[in-house]
Amino acid sequence: MIAKLRVILTFALAVAFATAIGSITQTQFNLAALQSLGAEISLPVRMRATGNDLLGFSPAYAAIVGVTLLCAFPIAALVSRLLPAWRLPLYFLAGGVGLLVAFQIADAFAPMPTLIAATRTPAGTAAMMLSGAFGGLLFATLQRPRP
Repeated sequence: MIAKLRVILTFALAVAFATAIGSITQTQFNLAALQSLGAEISLPVRMRATGNDLLGFSPAYAAIVGVTLLCAFPIAALVSRLLPAWRLPLYFLAGGVGLLVAFQIADAFAPMPTLIAATRTPAGTAAMMLSGAFGGLLFATLQRPRP
């Protein structure tokens, strides 16, 4: 029972961590796009926008991240049993690649061209993928592998 609770708490922490990183990344990419159009964005405005997105964008992004990691982690666990030395990189890749797949699926069904604005460019997509990758790395680091 305690082992299952530990897995659930570690998973929740990984999702929260990835969500926070992704939300902050999304905000900064959006603000950079506005600046490229000539908008002046002060540090207080940048900080307020980041806080607002942590409150407003995070719940939707947490759902995407949670479902993604819930699908990606069992695959990483299975492969890491075959390649135990690659455990951390496998979870890192599972989180990042999982989000890439989730973005593509979401964009296929979204009424707008991209559901998450930061994923409009390859750099933005890669940065958003890193949020899931770091969530995967955190989970793998905190969660002991099964014998």
